[in-house]
Amino acid sequence: MVEGYECEIKDMSLHEFGRKELDIAQVEMPGLMALRDEFKDAPPLKGAKISGSLHMTIQTAALIETCHSLGAELRWCSCNIYSTQDHAAAAIAKAQTAAVFAWKNESLEEYWECTLKMLTWPDCDGPDILIDDGGDATLLMHEGEKYELEFEKNGTLPDPQSTNNREMQQVLRIIRRELENGNTKKWGKMLNNLKGVSEETTTGVARLDQMSLKGELRLKCINVNDCVTKQKFDNVYGCRHSLPDGLMRATDVMIAGKQVVICGFGDVGKGCAQAMKAQGSRVVVVEVDPICALQAAMEGYEVKRLESILTTGDIFITATGNKGIIMAHHMAQMKNNAIVGNIGHFDNEIDMDGLDNYPGIKPMNVKEQVDRYEFPDGHGIIVLAQGRLLNLGCATGHPSFVMSCSFTNQVLAQIELWKEKDSDEKYQRGKVYVLPKHLDEKVARLHLASLNAELTELSTEQADYICVPQAGPFKKDAYRY
Repeated sequence: MVEGYECEIKDMSLHEFGRKELDIAQVEMPGLMALRDEFKDAPPLKGAKISGSLHMTIQTAALIETCHSLGAELRWCSCNIYSTQDHAAAAIAKAQTAAVFAWKNESLEEYWECTLKMLTWPDCDGPDILIDDGGDATLLMHEGEKYELEFEKNGTLPDPQSTNNREMQQVLRIIRRELENGNTKKWGKMLNNLKGVSEETTTGVARLDQMSLKGELRLKCINVNDCVTKQKFDNVYGCRHSLPDGLMRATDVMIAGKQVVICGFGDVGKGCAQAMKAQGSRVVVVEVDPICALQAAMEGYEVKRLESILTTGDIFITATGNKGIIMAHHMAQMKNNAIVGNIGHFDNEIDMDGLDNYPGIKPMNVKEQVDRYEFPDGHGIIVLAQGRLLNLGCATGHPSFVMSCSFTNQVLAQIELWKEKDSDEKYQRGKVYVLPKHLDEKVARLHLASLNAELTELSTEQADYICVPQAGPFKKDAYRY
């Protein structure tokens, strides 16, 4: 607690530094600033209780304070144990614009306790709306209700030792404790009260889609990730900026001339490959999708199987959104001091458990978020951010401008969910939606002036010729950009 205000952060004395950086960042976030101005006289989120699980960075602080200025009350935690910028958390706590529970280098137990506190509102069943990044908060609620129903049937309590997954062990531990404490309806009530969730990232959307297909999803969901002004900007341009930033801050390695292996050539992989190519590296792409593989080849990249370039690659980056991409036996074959990092959302693309338990392995911490693992034959590899997001663990993540694009979509999604809170006509529980195209184009418009971009206007005749409204939307939903 800080001066009677609920929060858990590392160091309140960092608040002035955080506020200075936030003031600078907001100049680079024209979309969010435009929304504050547009709705200043009639706050569209008035009365809304918003819980957020998203990297507690300076850019996220701007998102929080935008939602607060639009009338919302907020509770917040980070969605990654390494991604919090402590000065950003301090700035928010000092301003009391959100109850924040986040600090850099949380343990897994601390991370899930922060998630619980972010979701638990005093004197009510829970938040009205959720902003999620990766789906952890959504997962905790749904797993919680599942075990509440089991407990009601036969008194069964979840067993954290029933799984080897360290994250799920913490989830089950919390659910069990709540049941033992008599909170046997907590998660069901919370889901019933929740008006909807807006999901930030590819992996979280994949989770929502799977739950929807199985009939397990209990919420109205807006997929922010697949908004064009998020997916093609955050995922491509953001990663193009923050991957080399993270690599160079962590290792000071010369990227030019190196062979860089990018696992995955979706939007994230495309941005990563562009950045590495621009630095003068020799980029090799690993892909399972023939369309993405052909795109990579047509861009001039080599396309190989991982096994073909293990002994020649200098830097390996996972960007797939899948699991088990680089395993311990792969890393054992890499050249001395090969760098291994991940820029996908979760920490399961790189086999850190297998590496930690490799026979005879000798880990050595070089500095924060940089570790060297020496194999029994004497050669070693350098692992960044323990297999989690290296751009946030080793650097500061995506720059403010591109996060303005993403977070303007988030605010619009929250406004949509709150506006439609009492209706099922536009958004229904159990289904996943993308924001309407006109809002996607609005986000883009809000960012053009700051780049001195001049938008050409269609004449009525031209608009009629291609059968679109004169002011847009200009593309069909299926258009891929």
